[in-house]
Order: sequence, then C-alpha cells, then structure tokens
Amino acid sequence: MAENIKEPAQQEEYEADLITLEDEEGKEHVFEVIDAADLDDVHYMALVPYVEDEEDLLNADLELLLMRVGEDAEGEFMDIVEDEAELEKVSALFEQRLSEFFDIEK
Repeated sequence: MAENIKEPAQQEEYEADLITLEDEEGKEHVFEVIDAADLDDVHYMALVPYVEDEEDLLNADLELLLMRVGEDAEGEFMDIVEDEAELEKVSALFEQRLSEFFDIEK
C-alpha cells in the first residue's frame, strides 16, 4: 500500500512593489509601496525607502512617506502631502490600515 507523500506547501516569494522618484536635484530614490488608498476622491500612497538587504531592513528605522497621486496634462504625478489638515486625515487612514502589520510610532 503506497502512502501519499505531501510536499511542503511552497511559500510564494514576496516581491516588493517598487517605485523610483526623482527629487528636486534630479537624484533618483527607490521606495517600496507599502499601501495605497483613496480618501475624499484622492488617491494616496504610503511609501518607505527601499532596503534590499533583509538584515539591514530589520535594523532600519524607516519613515513613512505619504504621497498624493494626481494627474495633469503631462500625465500622472506624485506630491508629498504637506497641508496639515490633509496630512492628519491621511495619516490616520494609513495608521489604521497598517497598524495590524507594523509598529507605528507617532
């Protein structure tokens, strides 16, 4: 009688959702998209600087960057959320959504 041998479930490999942004000085920076959500008919993204080395990631103190996604005649663009009232609302939204997965310091 042959026994059915089950192979361990293969874990899907995590693939980071990366985005490259250019600063005012023309320098490129790579970020990982942690979450995205709509609030008041505006699309927002929560980003952290991308850290490739897993050990460095565990020791990193990453700041969350909240970006507003918009569109103009030239195409899609992203702006840092700077308006205090808007920032508070967007921060609360992402804090609620991400607190289950990350330790969030205010």
